[in-house]
Amino acid sequence: MPVAKNIVGGSAISKNQSGVQSLEIGLSILDVLIDHNAPMMLKDIAEAMQMHPAKCHRYLVSLIRKNYASKLDDGRYGVGDRVNALASLGHAELNQNNLLARLTQVANEIKDTLNCGVQIAKWFSEGPIIIQSVEPDSPISIITRIGSRMPLTTSATGQLFASYQPDAVIQPLVKAEWQPTNIAAGMVEKWQDFAQLQAKIRTQGYATVTGDMLMGINAITIPVVLPQLANSAAKPSTSSDKTAGEDLPLEYAITIIGTTEQLPMSEQHNVVEQILTIARRYQIA
Repeated sequence: MPVAKNIVGGSAISKNQSGVQSLEIGLSILDVLIDHNAPMMLKDIAEAMQMHPAKCHRYLVSLIRKNYASKLDDGRYGVGDRVNALASLGHAELNQNNLLARLTQVANEIKDTLNCGVQIAKWFSEGPIIIQSVEPDSPISIITRIGSRMPLTTSATGQLFASYQPDAVIQPLVKAEWQPTNIAAGMVEKWQDFAQLQAKIRTQGYATVTGDMLMGINAITIPVVLPQLANSAAKPSTSSDKTAGEDLPLEYAITIIGTTEQLPMSEQHNVVEQILTIARRYQIA
């Protein structure tokens, strides 16, 4: 026997798919508050719902109890903390997606300018992870897979991140990389050398390696500095003082990888300036 259907909003809904009318009314009231995007008087909400104010008030009380709505001191009603939190989460996710798209544009332009491979890395608790990569238009392809964790001691990516993270975070990770080949007695001296490298990277504002991971392959890594962080404590410092860097963790970085011919270290200052010029145009440096 065919099931009778209603057409609501252009979609077919089976009559046996019953809902909770009171919930739908409550959500409709919440929609009114969200769409208005400003506190409202009870009479205005009731008018928008074509509902008696007393009945509308009962729904508002329930929404307030669950923190989806709020009542101001002047008697007006607005959205609650739960709605604001969901909106913030949505904006944060959108901003992250927009940022990755912008960084990918930067990576492609750097690749076209230098004909080198480009990686985008993000800091996670276990270290820097490659989240995007762009291969050069050349027979020689030097790229690391997305999802790869970069070593802190031998990669330009890792060295840069290690220079802008607190020592309390970096030391255990660095020592874990050294442990298989170094006895504990040499750790102090080795860390002192690494601390000097960190200070140098913070001073110049970028990290480089020459064949440390792959023979004949060079890499340069620059930090990603976002406009909203430019005047805040989250901007990476150029100071050689590690104390400044401890309060300024780095979240993203861009690494350029090429052969010694593509990326000659004798021209590193000129190459870095080319990279930074592109990054500034996209407001990430």
